[in-house]
Amino acid sequence: MIDTVMIACVALILIGMAATIAARDPFDKLISLSVMIAGVFPFIADRGYLDVAIAVALVAPISTIFILMACRRETA
Repeated sequence: MIDTVMIACVALILIGMAATIAARDPFDKLISLSVMIAGVFPFIADRGYLDVAIAVALVAPISTIFILMACRRETA
């Protein structure tokens, strides 16, 4: 993997991890976890686990939609 891309992916992972720890709102935590998954995804594909990469690419957005529906905010 190209060094600059690897550094950018590690930065995404660290930013997502720090934001997930610092966030209090469930929606903010979910967005932070999505950022972290975006950083992990290239490492999965780089190792040759393309079947796992495809599964992550399909499952992550679908689970995000279901979690957002489950923790939906009530409007006043």
